[in-house]
Amino acid sequence: MKIAVVCGGISPEREVSISTGTQVAMALRSSGDRVALVDSAADYSDDTEALFTLESEGGSALIHETAPDLGALLSRGEYFGRNVLAILRSADIVFNALHGAAGEDGTVQAVFDLMGIRYTGSGSKGCALSMDKTIAKRLLMPAGVRMPKGISVEKLEYERDPAAVHAQALLSVGLPLVVKPACGGSSVGVSIVKNEEELAPAFRLSLSYEPKAVVEEFVEGREFSAGVLGDMALPPIEIRPKHGFYDYKNKYQKGMTDEICPADIPSEAAEEMMRSALAVHRELGLSAYSRTDFRMTASGEIFALEANTLPGMTAMSLIPQEAAAVGIDFPSLCRRIIEESMKKYDKPNAV
Repeated sequence: MKIAVVCGGISPEREVSISTGTQVAMALRSSGDRVALVDSAADYSDDTEALFTLESEGGSALIHETAPDLGALLSRGEYFGRNVLAILRSADIVFNALHGAAGEDGTVQAVFDLMGIRYTGSGSKGCALSMDKTIAKRLLMPAGVRMPKGISVEKLEYERDPAAVHAQALLSVGLPLVVKPACGGSSVGVSIVKNEEELAPAFRLSLSYEPKAVVEEFVEGREFSAGVLGDMALPPIEIRPKHGFYDYKNKYQKGMTDEICPADIPSEAAEEMMRSALAVHRELGLSAYSRTDFRMTASGEIFALEANTLPGMTAMSLIPQEAAAVGIDFPSLCRRIIEESMKKYDKPNAV
């Protein structure tokens, strides 16, 4: 099979995406596929076919402690580099290893749909609904998915009257609370606010990434994630950061977090998370695979935090560990994602 693995992009999750893409490409090559690893922001020569014959290409599995500086890439004013789309069109399917922003919010998926490019993961509508945490919550809570209460704040609203926004957050949500970008991922721009003095820097940080922030109640408890592969829920994994919360550094730096899969919790709690992950997947119209993050309080209440339509596939990522717990190794997982993704092209108007 001729597969293009697209990664990179111009979001704060660029490095995570390159790591995902590198490891997915290696796994698919080990299965005998012809694979091109393509950085969506790079320029390529006209000889696009040569990329599929290379045994290894640029790209690294290394992720630094902080999110990358995207100034130079953003200044070019274009998402795709020269000949990138030509390479993707020539493949049988594109393994979408992009994370964050346009790569995950349905924009790139819509481009692919218009150009007749087949790709892995959910379609443009499901990605758009999932990426905006405010919209996703409005859909999921009426469907019976328990989520933390919260509000959204626009950047212009905050700049006009920060004190009023602070007061609204305290009144509607209360302390402690979480401030995070409405459409971000990898915990970039997320702050846990424990007192009023921390509100201003938390809002400034979050709104420096996006024009809208989400303010939610902080759910004290243990952190979990549960994936979906096709129509099957995977066993929950518990995430235990050694210091602080599960932020960008703790997610991607080796040795910063303990991850236990299957999670050491009562079977009833595991089953509830798996049912909820499937409900999130279906209510948002997702396909192939997804991952939902949870917190469980000391009393056993389980809250869904957000859905991930393109979960990381790095050496430390959660979905591969969950799949391994049910006997699916990494190359097989990559193959299953492709097989599940192809199913959406058998369904009219599925994307």
